Amino acid sequence: MNEDGHASTIKDKILTIDVQPGWKQGTRITFQEEGDQGPNIIPADIIFIVKEKLHPRFKRDEDNLIYVAKLPLGKVTVVSHTCRMEDPKCFQNGKIVPKYFKIVPGEGMPLSKDPTRKGDLFMYFDIVFPARLTPAKKELLREALLT
Repeated sequence: MNEDGHASTIKDKILTIDVQPGWKQGTRITFQEEGDQGPNIIPADIIFIVKEKLHPRFKRDEDNLIYVAKLPLGKVTVVSHTCRMEDPKCFQNGKIVPKYFKIVPGEGMPLSKDPTRKGDLFMYFDIVFPARLTPAKKELLREALLT
């Protein structure tokens, strides 16, 4: 018996959440009247709120995914003009232009209202320049860039 003279029992109940592809952070899942119950107590709702777990390589932006590929300068042939990845001239023979990115349609997150469709994948290429160069390497680089 508890303080008010009523007997109470604790019952375990398993609530299952069927997480749907494309659910965004803040999505609410409500189990109506599944909270504490007892005499003269109206059972409350139990509400779960989706929280995104950060991914080490991808970032979500609505239904799109963003990926930044770090490429060492030695692995990249840089050309002197800027264009978007959809232009086939921008990524030929391994050449990447400054501020270069690629959009891959339909490779992002599933849309919550229609999981058969997906957002896009935005791939950005971050060219990593060496922190230091020896005088000899600086001269070689100068010669290569000025010819």
